[in-house]
Order: sequence, then C-alpha cells, then structure tokens
Amino acid sequence: MPGQYPVTFGEVELLRDLDRQDGWVLSKDGVPQSYVDLQDPTFLEFEYVRLMADVIDLLDEGPLSCVHVGGGACTIPRYVAATRPGSRHIVIEPDGLLVNLVREQLDLRSVPKLKMIIAGGREGTAKVWDSSADLVVLDAFTGATMPVELATVEYLGDVARVLRPSGTLLINLADGKGLAFARRLLATVTGAFRHVALLAEPGVMRGRRFGNLIVAASRAELPLDPLTRRAAGGLTQARCVYGEALENFVAGAAPIKDGDAVLAPVPPPAVFG
Repeated sequence: MPGQYPVTFGEVELLRDLDRQDGWVLSKDGVPQSYVDLQDPTFLEFEYVRLMADVIDLLDEGPLSCVHVGGGACTIPRYVAATRPGSRHIVIEPDGLLVNLVREQLDLRSVPKLKMIIAGGREGTAKVWDSSADLVVLDAFTGATMPVELATVEYLGDVARVLRPSGTLLINLADGKGLAFARRLLATVTGAFRHVALLAEPGVMRGRRFGNLIVAASRAELPLDPLTRRAAGGLTQARCVYGEALENFVAGAAPIKDGDAVLAPVPPPAVFG
C-alpha cells in the first residue's frame, strides 16, 4: 500500500507509479531509492539501473552467483532472476525493517534463490566465501550519499576476494561538478582491477550536473565494444569511458584509504525537487 513506513534508519515512502499498474517507487528523505515493476522485473525505470543491466546482459550466458551490497527494493536481483533463471543472490542490507517491508509490500519472497544478510556492507561482505561470486553489485546509499567506507582500497580488496577470477564488479556512485569523488573512487578501483570502464550520460560525465555514474571492473576483459554501443543507444545516449581516456580521467587522483578525510558528494537541493 502507498504511504510512509518506519524503518530501522528513519522512514521510507512507497509511491505507486500512476503510469504502470504494478510499478512502485521506494523513496527515502525525498530521494528515490528504487523502482520495481512487480509483474515485469525487466522494466527498469532509472537509466543508471539500465546501464548496470547492460553490463550484466553482456556477461557470459547462464545463471550467475551474485552479491548485492545495498538492498533497497532489490531491483537488480529481480532483474537477474528474470533474465537468468537459476541465478543465486546474496543481498546485504543493514536495515532489517526495510527488508521486512519489501518482503511484505513488494513481494520479495517471489524472487527465487535470494538470501538476505542484515548487516552493513563491510560486515556482510566479510561473511561471503572467497571466489564465490560472478557478480558483485555495490549500490549502497545513505540517503543520496554513498558511504565512503565502501569506496576504500581496503574494502575493494575484500570485494576482489569474493569475486571469481572472471567476476565483475558494478558500482553505482553519484557525483557532481568536477567529479572529484568519482576520480578518487576510480583511482581506487583501478588499483584492484585491471579492466575498468565508466558509464554515465554526457552531462554527468562532463561534471556539468549531479547524477549517477556506473563503474564496471574485472580482472578479466570487459565487453567494451558492445557495451559502448548499448550505452550510446539508450535514452540518455550514455558514454562509456575506458583505456587511455579513463587513465586521463583518473590522472592525479589518489586512491581512497581507510581513515582518509573524504566526504562523499551531496546533491544540490534542486536535484530531487
């Protein structure tokens, strides 16, 4: 049912999509966190989620073993369950009441082979076996801000431990003018993974406005040519930056380490009205 619901860390709102009978938005503090269509989990309302799905679609065929750091309404687990039957999911989410809400109101029980770990991102990741995941999706936010402790050399080293040698990491981050945080996060990622790409719509990629950027990283080669075509063919004609262009983007940025005085960017008030 639409309305406000108390959760462990504050309050969230469920909003019905007036244009789609089974579409729902999960919002916190006025910031849309997740969109799900309960009858069609392949419908992805947010363009940055579509970019993550583009990467996933281009991975080797067959079921995936996935770890999702940050749960929300579990949009990506639902998508992978629908497009790659037989996939297994571990979802790490610190807000237990939010998990219960999504189970009861947004039919989370319908997603097969999904296990929830109620824990923070670092604590939950530490519980996952070595070399057990084909895909790790890092999409964790406190309101509209990415927790910096999930952007450090130390944490990404633990993510690398969890991934299989050919596994892929996807990170959703948000940044604005100058992209200083994105550059430092990319410097951190490129220190742990040989193959890295950055995807975002042109205005965000140029640092002209605040928005989401997607990082894809792996120790194996990424499907860069088809990914570039898919990104450019979307509604926002997103760019895919890699290789020398990505090296130039990151140049001069220092990796983020535990204890560094780094603040994740906060969106201007106008971004979410």
